[in-house]
Amino acid sequence: MGRILVVDDEPDLRFLLHRFFERAGHEVTEAGDGADALASVRQSYPDLVVTDMMMPVMSGVELIHHLRADPATAKIPVMAVSADCHLAVGADVALGKPYQRAALLEAAERLLREGRGTT
Repeated sequence: MGRILVVDDEPDLRFLLHRFFERAGHEVTEAGDGADALASVRQSYPDLVVTDMMMPVMSGVELIHHLRADPATAKIPVMAVSADCHLAVGADVALGKPYQRAALLEAAERLLREGRGTT
């Protein structure tokens, strides 16, 4: 079981991702934007961050930049789930919206098992 932080400004999409990962046996926390996600990561390091790219306050692009710039969080795997995967610079995996549930869970399991730089 991994600890997954789901970051998306759309509550319905956050809920859907939360349910997918929870039903797969993972502990899931949520954040509505990159700033909330960064604060959450600093309180309790997740095993995986799954983030949208286009969000108010702090985008997924900025979130990934902050995570990679800090040695304490640089090795946390990041999966981008976005309508525009071209923005997913620095993510370990990028899935376009809409995504297939099976592909999402497979990519997450691989990142949780193998870590960064494996996909």
